[in-house]
Amino acid sequence: MTDPALDPATALVAVAHHRGIVTLTLDSPANRNALSAALVAELAEGLTRCGKDRDVRAVVLTHTGNTFSAGADLRDPPHPDALVDLMRQIVALRKPVLARVTGHVRAGGLGLLGACDIAVASTDATFAFTEVRIGVAPAVISLPLLPRTDPRALARYYLTGERFDAPEAARIGLVTATGDDVDEVLAPMLDGLRRASPQGLAETKQLFTARVLETFDRDAADLTALSARLFSSPQAREGMTAFLERRDPAWVV
Repeated sequence: MTDPALDPATALVAVAHHRGIVTLTLDSPANRNALSAALVAELAEGLTRCGKDRDVRAVVLTHTGNTFSAGADLRDPPHPDALVDLMRQIVALRKPVLARVTGHVRAGGLGLLGACDIAVASTDATFAFTEVRIGVAPAVISLPLLPRTDPRALARYYLTGERFDAPEAARIGLVTATGDDVDEVLAPMLDGLRRASPQGLAETKQLFTARVLETFDRDAADLTALSARLFSSPQAREGMTAFLERRDPAWVV
């Protein structure tokens, strides 16, 4: 059932309910579900509604098209504070949030993935931290990622911007499980969540998110400032311009 509170003709996030599970679908395929200011605000509103609805047992975050999220929308980027608040909202929500990925994930989209409690990806999904290639750093998205992901692997992929596949994402702790059919992989997980008590889910989630929330509380201000500084730098302007013009930036040798 589609949420009647949202106009499906203009919504960037589609909402559906089924047996206690709300699915929030990033639905901006024209820009590969890039994190625009509008999409971030709409997703935050959808999560707020889920948090207040006693009938919601868990949330599934998924996407239309072949890309879960291409990262920040360079034409209409959200303020770093807004992205930090969205990721923290996912981590702090007293209901499990599961990512269902059947496409590619880049840059800021990996922050959403890292904030989710469970992430399932199709075997043909790909991942890349592309920030260094446009002159910035994966600053605020590190808040959920550094406490949850293998640090040596993260150093490699942060620094090189290399693309990696779903089995590697599972190996380093970025995703929980992979499979040719993500819905088949998710089915027993959703069944388990439906059988769990709301109180049990909320308190259990708090056990493994406490350290992540401590990282937000300690480092969010510094990393937000770093992100803002880098995005306003000359190298970032060159990198973003080169990306939009589909050419190599000036520093490529």
